[in-house]
Amino acid sequence: MNKLPEKMRVSLGRGTNMAFSLNDKVVYPGHGVASICKVFSRSVAEQKITFFELQFQNKDMTIMVPSDKLEEVGVRALSSVSKINIMLATIAEPDEKAKTFEPTATNWNRRKKEYQNKLSTGSLEDISEIYRDLKHISKFKELSFGEKNLLLKTEALLAEEISAANKVDEDKAVERLRSLFIVRTEQSSVI
Repeated sequence: MNKLPEKMRVSLGRGTNMAFSLNDKVVYPGHGVASICKVFSRSVAEQKITFFELQFQNKDMTIMVPSDKLEEVGVRALSSVSKINIMLATIAEPDEKAKTFEPTATNWNRRKKEYQNKLSTGSLEDISEIYRDLKHISKFKELSFGEKNLLLKTEALLAEEISAANKVDEDKAVERLRSLFIVRTEQSSVI
């Protein structure tokens, strides 16, 4: 097994190049924050392939991702503190389409498919939209089992990234997320 340089530039398509280093934190769609614990190359079918070994923060799970598949899989760099703050501000504002919410089973099936597609992107914006929508819906009706699970999953993914980016405890990150909705609920009851 050959060791590679500590920093490796990887093309993420659309002209984007990202330099990942050993021990960098990255986000893997649907699973959360992971650290790059090893970069190595192996011969597979007489072709030398470089792999990133990712160790997840909150799971006893390690995976190997070929460097040329990082974009396809959706691995991305951890969001910056400023991007996290923009996301938090966006979550604090109710979405216009959420105001026209209709609690029907058909509607949930449609939303579930949309949410699963968004979740698979690993995008901070997409995950925060799902979280915001479900929190809004929970004010009008009790969430179904599937909705509750999705809410908890998105909350955990957001809290993990907020925690890693801001270097705070995950409980504090969850508290911060939930506080956005407490403030909004109190404001709307005053009006």
